[in-house]
Amino acid sequence: MNLPKHATLIEVGPRDGLQNEKNEIPTDVKIQFIKELKKAGCKEMELTSFVSPKWVPQLKDAGEIISYCSDEDRNLVLTPNEKGIARAKEANCKDVAFFVGVSSTFNQKNINATTEESMQKLLPLIRSLKEEDFFVRACISTSFYCPYEGKIEADAVVELCRQFADAGVDDLSVADTIGMANPLEVHELFSRLKKALPDVLITAHFHDTRGMALANIYAALQAGVDRFDTSAGGLGGCPFAPGATGNAATEDVLHMLHALNIETGIDMNQLLKAVEIIEPHLSGSVQSKQYQLSKRSKTLLTE
Repeated sequence: MNLPKHATLIEVGPRDGLQNEKNEIPTDVKIQFIKELKKAGCKEMELTSFVSPKWVPQLKDAGEIISYCSDEDRNLVLTPNEKGIARAKEANCKDVAFFVGVSSTFNQKNINATTEESMQKLLPLIRSLKEEDFFVRACISTSFYCPYEGKIEADAVVELCRQFADAGVDDLSVADTIGMANPLEVHELFSRLKKALPDVLITAHFHDTRGMALANIYAALQAGVDRFDTSAGGLGGCPFAPGATGNAATEDVLHMLHALNIETGIDMNQLLKAVEIIEPHLSGSVQSKQYQLSKRSKTLLTE
């Protein structure tokens, strides 16, 4: 087996996981959720997004979240435009993320711009941020399939990632946005990306729409990927991707990685405590396998 000894899980629950939650989550609950995730050992995390409250009311408390949760860890904030970047700078954030869809149709429905138009705006911003010593992440949506355009060619994904790499991004989060990818496609694309862009961090982002997230993560591991976006409780979804369900659950990915003797630095018991904090405030119940198992056994799991 070609497996790494260590893998990094980037916790996206506080931002990607909650942004489309129907219930309004109290700010103090979000802060407690984030702090418990940090106690569990989550050193890289998407905390929130400086997006217009008109479009994402759940994240209207972004400034407060940053003020209470910033520390020496990598605390990513999504900055969809120049206004978002300005707010991030005001809050003294140094870790920012952008997103763009490989599919222009998806991109237009998401941010009312084609992929090419988005890149024309983003690349100069990224170069400027790198001059100011920001950590910059690019989130690449619809890297395998699009709900509007169907299958996405790997060549298009590699080319888009190359443009971001040339602009100086530190991390590329390559996403199976609607959860249609299979392990063969995953292994092929990530093998190409690792070979083409050896100096950039490559992160895999999977949704579990069809129950394939863990299989795809295993395929990505075999391709040399050792960074994965995951969401505590499997929270998340995308309003512009019909049928897409939550992200790969951090606790389920953690269980698999530890079973494969891959270190993560994250404690399962503490992670489940974080999920327990957020679940009562959600519009639905947490369905991840490890969390459900812990509830049935009425005790936290042990590794």
